[in-house]
Amino acid sequence: MLSTKSLVKYFGDTHAVDRVDFTVNQGELLALIGSNGAGKTSLVNLISGLLRADSGQIHFQGTDVTHQSIHERIAEGIARSFQLVNLFDQLSTLDNIALSIFSREGKTRRLFTLADHDSAVRDEATEVLRQFGLEARARMVAGGLSQGERKLLDVAVAYALRPKLLFLDEPTSGVSTREKAPIMDVITAIVRSGKITAVIIEHDMDVVFKYSDRIVVMHQGTILADGTPDQIRTNDQVTMTLLGTHAGA
Repeated sequence: MLSTKSLVKYFGDTHAVDRVDFTVNQGELLALIGSNGAGKTSLVNLISGLLRADSGQIHFQGTDVTHQSIHERIAEGIARSFQLVNLFDQLSTLDNIALSIFSREGKTRRLFTLADHDSAVRDEATEVLRQFGLEARARMVAGGLSQGERKLLDVAVAYALRPKLLFLDEPTSGVSTREKAPIMDVITAIVRSGKITAVIIEHDMDVVFKYSDRIVVMHQGTILADGTPDQIRTNDQVTMTLLGTHAGA
């Protein structure tokens, strides 16, 4: 579905991404892990178009997207959410979704009561909220949601772009242990439904090993390991550099 070839990004003398060959297979839930500074976010930023590669190629469903803009890549079907939730706190949850739908369709609307002026958008936004368990919060402003609900809404906003490939930057960070399962259950459900392929950047190894189909481990700008959860759990290099006590879990 997606592949990079010899992808490179430097920040001064730092090799943030160093000749990386990375693949994502259609229909999988892939976890991208590594210590801080390993190159995970830089790699995702290159793929999503937030950064320009110094060299290398990015192919998505047979198309070379290396030099495409962010909006062109969104149109191709690549979207992402962010570690720090980026929502319009003064808008309702429904209107946050509606704004994403309008953006997807290249439309503009005044930033209030967005959904009320378009029944098709309102119906689609309501269905997205239902899928994410937020329908009861449709009229609540995003700023009034709990942190777990805000995380769900952030993913829902990205999902409303109708991506084929969705990158999620730490979808469970900053939430309680109790709130992590509902977030990951929804993400898993939409992947299993065949509607999207998802890549999560995640530091919580319990989440990674429970939910992912495949794990890619980055270290110092390169890919250290790539395999199933069982293969990664028993990989000595990964154990020494990252997993610690999770090796025997």
